[in-house]
Amino acid sequence: MILHDNAIKLSYNYLSINDNKMQLSILKNTFRVFNSLNFNVKLVFGYSFFQSLGRGIWMGNVLSSWIYLIANESNVLLGLTSAITGLAMTITVLPAGFLTDKVKRHTVLRFATIFGFIGLLLAVLAQNIEVIFLALLFWGLFQGINRPSVESLFADSVESGNRSQIYAWAHLTRQFGEAIGPFLNISLFILLGDIWDVNILKIVMIFGILLSMISIVVLLFFNDNKSLGTASEHLQMETNNNLNSSEVSIQNFHQKTRIQPNQLIIIILLLSNLIIGCGAGMTIKFFPIFFMKIYLFTPIFVQLIMGSTAILTGITSIFAQRFSIKRGRAKMIFLVQGIATLCLFIIAFYPPALVLLPIFLARGSLMNASQPLSRSILMDVVPKKHRGKVNSLQALAWGLFWNVSAALGGFLIGDNNNFRLCFLITTIIYVIGTVPVLVLIPLVAKEKKSEVVQIFDEI
Repeated sequence: MILHDNAIKLSYNYLSINDNKMQLSILKNTFRVFNSLNFNVKLVFGYSFFQSLGRGIWMGNVLSSWIYLIANESNVLLGLTSAITGLAMTITVLPAGFLTDKVKRHTVLRFATIFGFIGLLLAVLAQNIEVIFLALLFWGLFQGINRPSVESLFADSVESGNRSQIYAWAHLTRQFGEAIGPFLNISLFILLGDIWDVNILKIVMIFGILLSMISIVVLLFFNDNKSLGTASEHLQMETNNNLNSSEVSIQNFHQKTRIQPNQLIIIILLLSNLIIGCGAGMTIKFFPIFFMKIYLFTPIFVQLIMGSTAILTGITSIFAQRFSIKRGRAKMIFLVQGIATLCLFIIAFYPPALVLLPIFLARGSLMNASQPLSRSILMDVVPKKHRGKVNSLQALAWGLFWNVSAALGGFLIGDNNNFRLCFLITTIIYVIGTVPVLVLIPLVAKEKKSEVVQIFDEI
């Protein structure tokens, strides 16, 4: 008996030692990855985390709920607040994209911080719908100015041809930031009260806004001089030789139109993102109200749903990137967006809560998992000198069209909460935006592995 107990103890100690060694190995590899990254890439990770953390607390479901309640439960006014942000982005994003290709990108970022701080300060002070409109106006100006420069500097600081892994990990960082936000909100709602109250929601918002200010400070440290040289320049894509009959037809099409593969890839990705952005804007902003009014979920339960969705999105983006190495990035984008669209179609029929929750988690995580793959393809084929302009068009798709379509979503849902109509129309828009991705399959080359990516794989 004593020998048996000693054997169990020895086995337990052996497993504990091996477990500690494995944890130490993962920690060492993580530090190796971080040290191997470009200076600006490290800043992108830091900026993305704090920006998402703050946004996960004060924007999204909390801001939407606060506006909805302070505007006398008007979905129309809630949609219009998003339209304000989208219109503000429209004013600045295209000039900012052009400017970021002409001057130092970090100069544009430092200018953007002024608008960011003003917008956040107004959001802290807002006690009525008019001031929050003004705050979101300045926040839209900030987003329009900074996004083209941040994304361009990120692209300039990552080696072309194998950037999807780093883009996926950056996306994971954003999603974990957004996940931590709602989970922190749970603690705040436990302390303040688990009810939909404007005063409680405002305290939660202020906490998140203060964290968002940290991300704006990070923008001051980006530096063009620390980006990569020719290693991050664009690649010239060539069509694959091993094509099936449908892919041959696509290849013949772009040969007849005399459009170069790179040009066709840029056009299709921007068009697809624009259409998907329109559909997303009509729906995403209203999910908290959907949960509140149709399923009668409490604030804490909504935070759990949103936080879990963000975590699952980050993890799914990593797996999608891994599968894309063998299957191709374009095929993986089509697959995850297609499944996510089917999930939204099911949600439109108000399934029981136990069915709704896994379907909703799948919808959010799969649709967003395509973003790092899409961005990595786009930045692989866009020359450095044009990245500011292309990133401004990309931001326009997820800024103007996302936010303006939210106003349309508000009208479709109306004050009688007709979410089904809005969700079904969004489903059709998602299908229209996903189908063009098929054209990319014979055009987008598979990636190679760099030293940084191999280190990532060891974790």
